[in-house]
Amino acid sequence: MTTGVVVLNFGEPAEPTRENVVTYLERIFFDNAELDGDTTEREARERARKLAERRAPGLIEEYEATGGGSPLNPQARDQADRLETELRDRSYDVCTYVGMQFTEPLIADAVGQANEDGVDHLVGLPIYPLCGATTTVASLETMRGAAADLDWDVEIDELTGWHKHPLYNRLRADNVRAYAAEHDLDLGDPETELFFSAHGTPTHYLDEGSRYDTYVSEWCSVMSRMLGVSEYTLGFQNHGNRDITWTQPDIETAIENVDAERVVVEPVSFMHEQSETLSELDVELREEAEAEGLEFHRVPVPHDDDRFRTVLADLVEPFVGEFDPRYYQFRQCQCKDTPGTMCLNAPTDVPVPDPVMGPDAGVDAQADD
Repeated sequence: MTTGVVVLNFGEPAEPTRENVVTYLERIFFDNAELDGDTTEREARERARKLAERRAPGLIEEYEATGGGSPLNPQARDQADRLETELRDRSYDVCTYVGMQFTEPLIADAVGQANEDGVDHLVGLPIYPLCGATTTVASLETMRGAAADLDWDVEIDELTGWHKHPLYNRLRADNVRAYAAEHDLDLGDPETELFFSAHGTPTHYLDEGSRYDTYVSEWCSVMSRMLGVSEYTLGFQNHGNRDITWTQPDIETAIENVDAERVVVEPVSFMHEQSETLSELDVELREEAEAEGLEFHRVPVPHDDDRFRTVLADLVEPFVGEFDPRYYQFRQCQCKDTPGTMCLNAPTDVPVPDPVMGPDAGVDAQADD
């Protein structure tokens, strides 16, 4: 039996042309149309198009200022290739596919290719360190919907939150330490502030039950302890494209309140370099920090740390190896309560489902339709 692991991600334009960027933004805005209240599909598409056209020039400038197209897609492909190698080294019959939410190859393209390849079992693996409604959950729903659109009766397993994986935490902590050592920074120095920057989310999704902000807070708390830091600052990278409430404090406000000589910025929500790191942090936040008289340092995302493929392989191993995911401490996800959707985040007092003993116990792709 061949398992197809669909490595899910956000995507960004490989080339910052107006057509590419407008299409990319239009997909994002339409996907989040519920933020604009009740509306018809036609109205939602028209509004998404207008928002995309208004935002595109600024984003194109950001891409051009940071060297052109985003590096996200090639980094995601490299991670998928390393994961496939690792799983095959563990003697599993797997193929990995890259599916992006908003740029090609789209999630539907990845699912379609897996179908053409005769895959018997799909595993959805979002490469989002912290589970969010518009990222982790939405990408898995898109994958399941793509299989249903093909009328493909394939067994599907889904993974959501995995930021508690011990090796993932260790490699992130080691990455911060290595950066600090390379730049002769003492994280214990009172004049050096550890600054966690998390991608923001509209509070609408938190009100609906997403625990993204909780996951961010707990991860930063644990990471600070691993780094031996007692105090730190947390800010959210929010977008002002819509008149809606976002997670607080935003990074601009947070940086103003830093009482130190320098900041060491760790981008907690990302496992790739992309516009949110290369432009929002390296350019815009740097300017804000330096205007406040702060020395600015930003920790690179450890996208090519070879241990990351071990983390990803560990996450999917129960599903490709056909053994009970609870053995690896997985539990039924609460953020996405579709049976068979598992995570490492669920509280230990959550009722445990019957054991999932491999793909035969998975969920039909059309079960929710």
